[in-house]
Amino acid sequence: MPTAIAVTGPGLVLPPQDRQTPPAVVLRGPGEQSLDQALDDMRLLLEQHGHVIAVYPAGIPAAHERRLHTVRAILESDRIALLKSDLPPLGVAVLVRQLRQLSVCDFSAGVIASAARLLSHYVHAGALLHSVARLDRVPVSLKSHAKSWVPGSQFGVLANPEPQLVRVGTGELTGPRFATHLLVARGQSPSEWVTGTLARAWQVQTVHEAVLPDESPGWWGTPKLIEFVAYLPDISLIYQLVASVRREVCTWCGNELIGDRCGLCNAPCTRPRTARAAPPP
Repeated sequence: MPTAIAVTGPGLVLPPQDRQTPPAVVLRGPGEQSLDQALDDMRLLLEQHGHVIAVYPAGIPAAHERRLHTVRAILESDRIALLKSDLPPLGVAVLVRQLRQLSVCDFSAGVIASAARLLSHYVHAGALLHSVARLDRVPVSLKSHAKSWVPGSQFGVLANPEPQLVRVGTGELTGPRFATHLLVARGQSPSEWVTGTLARAWQVQTVHEAVLPDESPGWWGTPKLIEFVAYLPDISLIYQLVASVRREVCTWCGNELIGDRCGLCNAPCTRPRTARAAPPP
């Protein structure tokens, strides 16, 4: 069985792009199941899959995050990876689907867990917002705050890979320099700016629609938004990116890793590192 990929909410599970992509497992919070049940579920996952890689966005309830760490600590298992991501919720969902695709490839669990940091660099995640008054995850100037109170104002915001904020009609967001698909999830906004202006400027190949994750309004500070993610859709290219990075063995837990930190035990790599994989053509 492939390595299990887990999330903290059903909104972070996107439909598969092919028949080979396995589903993700949802790890429920303390309000939905007891600690004993959470432990039993994790033991079963480890028995069936060998390793579990849980990816969750920053900003989930503190009690839910504590539950994840409590389960890992009680089981004393280095076969459980807990990966907190600074990506917005829809970006996390895209990253999780890419890890699900990699889980059926010939990579070890350690390489898949470490690949999350690498693949995040190629995820352009943002949103169209009607107000930035409550946005605290991307730098917002006082001038932008003031303009957010003007009726009809709209802002294009990019959270990853580099924070950007522009007022729609007065600037453009810098997009990816490689071929991508665009995933769009609509909140309470009728605007067509994302699927029209932005999609043309970024020269995306295809636009897909998705359901807005429940976590998105809280992450962006408003329900009046359209969240979007430009991403690498081709699993063969994603595979090549991961395979092109030199593999090491973690000196702490003994698992394989790529990059400068073990994805399973979070220990830093103490050997000299090679450069990150080059951007795709």
